[in-house]
Amino acid sequence: MPTFKFKGALAAGVLAAIGASVCCVGPLVLLTLGIGGAWVANLTSLEPVRPWLIAATLLFLGLAFRRLYLQPQVCEPGAVCAEPIVHKRQRLLFWFVAPTLLALLAVPWMASSFL
Repeated sequence: MPTFKFKGALAAGVLAAIGASVCCVGPLVLLTLGIGGAWVANLTSLEPVRPWLIAATLLFLGLAFRRLYLQPQVCEPGAVCAEPIVHKRQRLLFWFVAPTLLALLAVPWMASSFL
């Protein structure tokens, strides 16, 4: 069962980061693909909720980190989470996802460097 809770926190962090960066990453990606128009400006309507989504992303990443590194895993013998390879894969997935999410959150501040 701890595996499910870890995946839930990480998935929630991913969704929150995508929500936080859609107002800035979305138009940048569309313009890079050659899709333009006045309607692209409407994608910035999520800007007012961006701080809340950033906070949710950091919260869920923190919860996933806490579950992986600070809380001991309690598993029944023979359960999937009792295998060491599962815990190793969860940590590997966390360290793949966390920098990606932080990069998505940094796009609005770094966008001027790309243009």
